[in-house]
Amino acid sequence: MSNMTPFDDMNRMFDRMSRNVGRMDLGEFDRMRRSGVDVDVAEYDDEVAVMADLPGFETEDIDLTVRDGVLSIRAEREISRDEGDDAGAYLRRERRSESMRRSITLPAEIHEDDASATYANGVLTVTLPKVHADEEGDEGHRIDVN
Repeated sequence: MSNMTPFDDMNRMFDRMSRNVGRMDLGEFDRMRRSGVDVDVAEYDDEVAVMADLPGFETEDIDLTVRDGVLSIRAEREISRDEGDDAGAYLRRERRSESMRRSITLPAEIHEDDASATYANGVLTVTLPKVHADEEGDEGHRIDVN
């Protein structure tokens, strides 16, 4: 006669599942959960730098604002609705428009008026000079992308 209980199989199943979950890469799930803008934030002695992946956008498509210690990134584009050439028509249209948004709470008080941004090869880099202890902050500011 066996010492097995009806729950032994279920316990083994839960053990296997918990081992497999520990090996899963949740990075893809985390990226899908967010708004689609992957960022790196780096803090240096005199500035905070934010790098954001925005492939396929033009500088005119990107809107940046910084206010009260929060950097907001918005990128929107509309794909042309041409129906194709005379030789054929679209069978599938998945690239109509795209909108990405992300707000990042900055790790330090910054000079909003002196913030700058560059965009090259699909990567947006925002440089935000830090306010030192002997300086005061100012009001919100729009950042132009170069």
